[in-house]
Amino acid sequence: MAVRLAQLDDVVGIRDVCIAGIARWQRMTVSGHVEDLPYDDLSIYERWLHGGAWMTVETGAIWLTHLLSGTGLALIHEDAGTITGYAEAYFGHESAPFGQHLHIAKLLGDEQAKHSLMDAMIEEASDIGRITVASTIYDEATLGFYHDLGFIELSQIQRVNLSAKGDAVGFYKVTEHDLSDASEIDGWQMPIGRLENARYHWEQLLPQLWYAVPEITRRKIHRLRFNAGGQDAFVVLQEQLYNPRSAEVYCWTPKNLSTHLMGGIRDWAYKTGFRSLTMAVPEHIAKILDSDLEQTAHQNVILVKNI
Repeated sequence: MAVRLAQLDDVVGIRDVCIAGIARWQRMTVSGHVEDLPYDDLSIYERWLHGGAWMTVETGAIWLTHLLSGTGLALIHEDAGTITGYAEAYFGHESAPFGQHLHIAKLLGDEQAKHSLMDAMIEEASDIGRITVASTIYDEATLGFYHDLGFIELSQIQRVNLSAKGDAVGFYKVTEHDLSDASEIDGWQMPIGRLENARYHWEQLLPQLWYAVPEITRRKIHRLRFNAGGQDAFVVLQEQLYNPRSAEVYCWTPKNLSTHLMGGIRDWAYKTGFRSLTMAVPEHIAKILDSDLEQTAHQNVILVKNI
């Protein structure tokens, strides 16, 4: 048994580990009904909808190439030539309370594989001394696994809905942002959209990797540079999958989120045609949003282990 860096020859094995937990493969018909189908009968995009790039070999190869370019850390656990576990992690440098850390975005496989991969990631993070992971508050098995390893709660994240509003107070400037160098957010915070870590979401949203799968690129996404009242920010608004009048919001900024910036985001979204915004925010951010805020049942917790 061994843990090593992933390479392109491993894509099929990683795919198999990532889809092992999916009990049913489904597709929505043109009439809006959901039908069960074998994996091989689904298109690349239909498989993607079950969990992203690692649902199929083709998009997995593109994603692993991106990771191996220096974006993140991809490790496999191998037993007698068979891949039995996969870990994906991202180094982050954010403002407090996160600081410098290695964030685990995926840890999949049997118990032996997960423990071996965790040991390897702790070794990778030894110089910075901190490793984090995210989970929904309802996943008792995952929370128990990490609590047993000494992880403790660092932050709670709440998903909320908010109306877009065309009545921003004060001046703001917006330009399209086509660059995707993560050094631009070094030391910044991510007050909106941080369900994992700032680097993970940046790499998911800013690079434009999926031109070969037109159904993915057809979904509207705005990559923006904001300046509102002197506060710089990068903002992404992504059209929700089945509701084109609603957008998922992500924001990176060097300062605490201001009401001026939040007002500018809502105003720009409204003028672009969105009518509602969905965002994941820590508890203290929800307090600066106005009274039409609607909390959803989705909550995440960020766990940390100092090493």
